[in-house]
Amino acid sequence: MKKKLLSLLLCIAVTAAMVGCGNTSQEAEAETASEASAAEDGEIPPAEEESTGREEESYTIATVVKDMSDPWCLRHQVGVDEYAQETGHNAYVKGPSKTDSAEQIQVLENLVEQDIDALCVVPIDPEACKPVLSRAREKGIIVITHEAEGFDACDYDLEAFNNQEYGEAMMDELAKSMGEEGSYVTMVAFLSSTSHNQWMDAAVAHQKEAYPNMQLIPEERIECEDNMDMAYNKVKEIIKKYPDIKGFIGASSYDPPGAAKAIDELGMTGSMFAVGTGVPSVSGPYLESGSNPCVLCWDPALSGKAMCELAVMILNGEADQIQTGLDLGIDGYNNVNVNGTDISGSAVLIINKENMADYQF
Repeated sequence: MKKKLLSLLLCIAVTAAMVGCGNTSQEAEAETASEASAAEDGEIPPAEEESTGREEESYTIATVVKDMSDPWCLRHQVGVDEYAQETGHNAYVKGPSKTDSAEQIQVLENLVEQDIDALCVVPIDPEACKPVLSRAREKGIIVITHEAEGFDACDYDLEAFNNQEYGEAMMDELAKSMGEEGSYVTMVAFLSSTSHNQWMDAAVAHQKEAYPNMQLIPEERIECEDNMDMAYNKVKEIIKKYPDIKGFIGASSYDPPGAAKAIDELGMTGSMFAVGTGVPSVSGPYLESGSNPCVLCWDPALSGKAMCELAVMILNGEADQIQTGLDLGIDGYNNVNVNGTDISGSAVLIINKENMADYQF
């Protein structure tokens, strides 16, 4: 307040000196004192704070998801749309019509040729996306990825959680369901999916250390291509081959419900269990039956918002603020951990029959 008052007094004094006529020095002093008093009483608007030199800009941010027909990706779009409404930025979502890496790359190719400021991507195959995302960065487009920890063709990769901890949490839930004994298999969308394989690797390592009476069936990791029918059919084959199997742990949101559908249809509910990533809109019937004792996930609407906010920070020249402890102002991303270009929040959700009504996606 004192600085503002002093600024006002100096301004008034200079103005009085420049006018130089019609007022005596006594009148000028009286006027100055009167206006200063008025400023203190709030009758004159206080002097504005000094400008930071940077005006807020509106940016164009394109987000590319894995599959525009997938409820998970549609939930991601909800978050991006809300972010656009809340901030005024031109943020929108594009994606392939099905989970197909080549089709996703074509979407990226088209966007890179447009006038965009940032590109947020959930890559199906990070390595396959590397050439087009590298080209985007060469053009000055900010690139934020998700589910691609350790990826080097982006400005930052943002994860909802620490991938190792997520995989371990999946295994804890599966072990609880299986009574900490019996055989199980792991499932992923694609063998090229970075995060999916990191989760399963962490789950298996945790099982070997914490649950010695459980055994991983020595099969190649099951790849279900983000397709519930494929997961269902492959699990039926596994049960036929290993009738004593007790557990399935899946990374894709279609793995646990696909496995659970097979379990229920084969009459194995209560003796076989499927745990892993899932959403209530797909896994709801199997959470009810108990073949999915629970599913784990994060809200993709919030990760969509967090990716956009991170891109805006960089565009605003605030990259120096991106460090451990940063609060992105979004639930689950209020105290992120930063390790090089990898960023992780703490947004894990565990959803079961009792609480699934709380999550409308």
